[in-house]
Amino acid sequence: MRPDWPSVTFPALGTTATLVVTEPDALPLAHQALDDVLDAVDEACSRFRPDSELMAVNRAPGRPVAVGPVLLDALDVALRAARLTDGIVDPTVGRSLRVLGYDRDFAAVAPDGAAVSLELGRVPGWHTIQIDRAAATIAVPEGVELDLGATGKAFAVDRAASTIAEHVDSGVLVSLGGDVAVAGPPPEDGWPVRVADDHAAPPDAPSETVAISVGGLATSSTTVRRWRRGGDELHHIVDPASGRPATGCWRTVSVAARSCVDANTASTAAIILGLEAPAWLAHRGLPARLVAEDGSTTTVGGWPADVRC
Repeated sequence: MRPDWPSVTFPALGTTATLVVTEPDALPLAHQALDDVLDAVDEACSRFRPDSELMAVNRAPGRPVAVGPVLLDALDVALRAARLTDGIVDPTVGRSLRVLGYDRDFAAVAPDGAAVSLELGRVPGWHTIQIDRAAATIAVPEGVELDLGATGKAFAVDRAASTIAEHVDSGVLVSLGGDVAVAGPPPEDGWPVRVADDHAAPPDAPSETVAISVGGLATSSTTVRRWRRGGDELHHIVDPASGRPATGCWRTVSVAARSCVDANTASTAAIILGLEAPAWLAHRGLPARLVAEDGSTTTVGGWPADVRC
């Protein structure tokens, strides 16, 4: 980012939030709006807060649970992602993640532990979720636990960027753990966004910088949020077909799209799809950068291939 753009960075939702605006006077109001959105998303959607609305749903299988508009909207986004990917990205992976050991904020997850002894298999599937918009309730059957990790951060940044742009006369960029949404008038040359395996990677780590003017950009990676159970190396991107971490050929996938949610949906699906991912992304006209386990890079959809820095 240009050093003269007003910005603020702070911890949020178990990762790092960054807000950048083009107009200095807009920063205080934009920061407050971002805080409000992130607080609302955390209270509604967190799998690690016992008082969240999502956990109330998970604790009440078979019974409709009254929830607020934020969780209803977030789950609508997750179900749309499931429909668009034919269930490759699915919000019913919560039990699998919990059994695998990802049952709290990642900073508190034990890096090593006993083998996972419970049998895992195909997750129950997004079709099992019942939403009653008129009654503002959500119900899941016995054995289903929701997790919005595949779309939740992207939902938050899209919501924050659009909310801020409605209230301030400024271009705005919001990043949460490297998932980015922009709104309002963009800089003349677009917003420069650094893409790496880890959003917190040091400046000398392999990376690229691309520019976006609208929509969002998301990166999914199996190189971060890793832990071991019984000698098995695990990560947080679960393949719904097996209930276990995806075993595809890509360690990192970055995608640009009309929204951060669409970008994150596609980057997560690509990790799970493996070798099929480049054709799947190209068919949808999505610019993407895929990094294989050996570090080699494949680009599709017009992603700039020669902007290494």
